[in-house]
Amino acid sequence: MTILVTGATGTVGRLVVRGLADRTRGPFVLSDGTKAPRVPQVRAMSRRPEAGMVYGDLDDPSSIPFDGVEKLYLFAHPPTAQEVVDRAVRAGVRRIVTLSSGAVTHGYDTSHHLPVEQAVEASGVEWTHLRPGEFAANKLDLWGPSIREDGTIVHPSPDAFGQPIHEADIAEVAVKALLEDGHQGKVYDLTGPPRLTQRDMAKAIGDAIGRSLRFRDVTPEEALVYYVSVGWPEEIARYILGLGGYEGGEPEDFTGYEFVVSPDFEAVTGKPYRTFAQWARDHAADFTAQ
Repeated sequence: MTILVTGATGTVGRLVVRGLADRTRGPFVLSDGTKAPRVPQVRAMSRRPEAGMVYGDLDDPSSIPFDGVEKLYLFAHPPTAQEVVDRAVRAGVRRIVTLSSGAVTHGYDTSHHLPVEQAVEASGVEWTHLRPGEFAANKLDLWGPSIREDGTIVHPSPDAFGQPIHEADIAEVAVKALLEDGHQGKVYDLTGPPRLTQRDMAKAIGDAIGRSLRFRDVTPEEALVYYVSVGWPEEIARYILGLGGYEGGEPEDFTGYEFVVSPDFEAVTGKPYRTFAQWARDHAADFTAQ
C-alpha cells in the first residue's frame, strides 16, 4: 500500500511526509526470516521535488503518480480538484485526507477550499477534512524580513488578537487520519491554542532569538504595501489586515468574534496544542539567518 502526499515541500506537507516516515520506516522480518519493507510506503509529490520526492503537478492531474496509491493527502487546489479526485478514485484510492481551512467552518470560504471538500465527499471514498485556522508560519514571511533587518515588526495593531497554530499540530492529525481508522467522515477544526496579542507573539519570538523586538508605527495601508513587497498576494494581505474579505470584496464583520479553542486536536492526539512560544523556539533560526 502506498500513501501519496501532495504538496510535499509545503509548510504542512513536508511534516506529513516526515510523520508518516517515522511511523512506517524500517524493515520487518517475515515468518521465513527474510526482511521486507514496511508498508505503507510514502510517496512524496511536488512540482518542485526535492531529494527522495517524485514530480507531480496539481495543475496537470495527468502528471500525478497514482499507481498503487490507496491513501491520499490532498493539498486543496480548486481549479483541478474534481479531476484530481476522479483520477484518484479510478486509480484505487480509498481514503483522502484534505487540507482545508477554518474559513469553511465560519462561512467565509465558498469558492476555494469548500469545492475541494465537496468533490472529495461526493467521491464515495473514506474522507477526513482538516480545517486549520491562522498559521503561525505566516509570521516567517510577514515578520521575518524586518526582524532580520533591524529587529522591527510591521503590523498596524500590536494589541490585536490572533490564534496561530503550529504546523506540526496540523501534520500530526493528518498522519493519524491517514494511518488509523475512526476518522472517516470527520471534520476537524484545528484552531490552535488560546488567543494571543500580536505583542505577545512578538515577545515570544524575541525570547526565542534573544532579541528585543519593536513594532513600527504604520497604518494598515502602509502595512499592506510592505506585505505585498515581501511577496504576499494582495488579496490575502488585505484580509489579514482587515482591509478586505476572505474571498475579496468588503471586509468581514468580526464584531463579537470569539477565539474559541476547538477540542478536536486534543481529542485526536490526547494532548494540548503546541504553544506559540514553542513554535517560535522551533523557528528561531528562521528569524536570525540572513
